[in-house]
Amino acid sequence: MSELVLPDRVLFFPVTAFDAAGRVDAELVEQHVAERVAFEPGAVFAACGTGEYHALSIDEYSTVVEASVRGTAGRVPVLSGVGGPLGHALASAREAQRLGADGLLVMPPYLVQGPQAGLIAYVEAIAAATELPLIVYHRGNAQFTPASIEKVLRIPQVVGIKDGAGDLAVAQRFVRAAADCDRDILFFNGLLTAEMTQAAYTAIGVPMYSSAVFAMAPDIAVAFFTAHRAGDAETQARLLDGFYSPLIDLRDETPGFAVSLIKAGVRLGGLPVGSVRAPLVDPTDEQTARLEALLATGRELVA
Repeated sequence: MSELVLPDRVLFFPVTAFDAAGRVDAELVEQHVAERVAFEPGAVFAACGTGEYHALSIDEYSTVVEASVRGTAGRVPVLSGVGGPLGHALASAREAQRLGADGLLVMPPYLVQGPQAGLIAYVEAIAAATELPLIVYHRGNAQFTPASIEKVLRIPQVVGIKDGAGDLAVAQRFVRAAADCDRDILFFNGLLTAEMTQAAYTAIGVPMYSSAVFAMAPDIAVAFFTAHRAGDAETQARLLDGFYSPLIDLRDETPGFAVSLIKAGVRLGGLPVGSVRAPLVDPTDEQTARLEALLATGRELVA
């Protein structure tokens, strides 16, 4: 049976660095991961949504996973994304295992809207291609019903569910479905800028969450996580009102900014990780300036 143990710390979703010619820059990926691991995340989720999995060839994916594994140097678990066209997902799963990843985040399939039986079969096919433990991402065109999640949890390699749909009643039913499972199941809040909703998720038994902010501002992300775990409502409120809410306002100005702004923030921090790939677009100079001011405000709030 597959097993995955993650420390109770903030989860890190790195960006994928591209050079001036648009190629994956393995050295910068490794540096980005190594620098952030120094802030002690619970795990590194490489080549996932923030890492532009949708835009990577299988060779580029392998480069990113390999560089991420090097960057962690065994200090924390490395999980990588798989999804999209089934053939690409299967190839990604095999490569991740070959390169030493500790687990996989199963993202939605490509384009088509399959029935529940098809979504279950998609997860089963990926499980058959690798021995790695799987976390299933419930979002987009891969939204499971509670009955389907019960069947997904019968797949021995499935060790976690990540919710990106935001229906707390459904998420609560997923948590209850795991009560009779023969192993511990990990639950994650995978909504955009998850810090804004984590209090509600913690209340229903979903203690872990994705933090895209950690990639560009680990000090702010760790400060919020620490306050949340300590029940420090004052610090949480200060960061939510002064940093996270304005960040969401900026993010919502342009589709895809959940990734583009994070990558811009990493560049503002001095690491030249390049632009996002199409169909995403970079923020304008004016938007980047506002992001820079917002990051400065966030750091003032945690000082």
